[in-house]
Amino acid sequence: MAAQLTALDVMRAGPVIPVIVLHDVATAVPVAKALVAGGVRMLEVTLRTPQALACIEAIARDVPDAVVGAGTIRSAADAKAAAAAGARFGVSPGFTDTVAHACRDAQLPLLPGVATSSEVMQAREAGFEQMKFFPAMQAGGVAMLKAWQGPFFDVQFCPTGGVTPGNAAQFLALSNVVCVGGSWLVPTDAVAQKDWARITTLAWDTASLKP
Repeated sequence: MAAQLTALDVMRAGPVIPVIVLHDVATAVPVAKALVAGGVRMLEVTLRTPQALACIEAIARDVPDAVVGAGTIRSAADAKAAAAAGARFGVSPGFTDTVAHACRDAQLPLLPGVATSSEVMQAREAGFEQMKFFPAMQAGGVAMLKAWQGPFFDVQFCPTGGVTPGNAAQFLALSNVVCVGGSWLVPTDAVAQKDWARITTLAWDTASLKP
């Protein structure tokens, strides 16, 4: 039985959590192995496709060095299904008490999504200290996170949404940012071409983003 993770464990594993959209179960294990080979172990597979849960199950079963989580958790049903498939953490695009309770019941450490000060306060009242800032660029980017350093001194963020290799270091330099979420590690064309070596290289390149 794998040890229970915390949201902070998930965030501290590396500077980037890959945000992965998979349309074919056959690509799930090769993608996960390619990322792990590049030193990236925390993998967020988003629940945006009908195949997502089966992909999570395949990675959990066949890639023991990976820690697979479920992104785009929007309901209690999503949380339960993700946990049943073998997900070890959850990420949501927003915050609701229903999702928070469901993830706790399923023993899924959750990074709830927040985009406003009120949402940060709601999540903090519910006991969360680590949150996903989403959509990061559209919601104010680095400037917003700097503004939050004072009033939300006890909150740590994973900005996601519009984060790229070109701006990731600016986010990671902030004292209230532990990691970022990014989709660039798993390009659609690389998956289509089965260019697993390219994904491994992109994963290795994230190490240079650490401030």
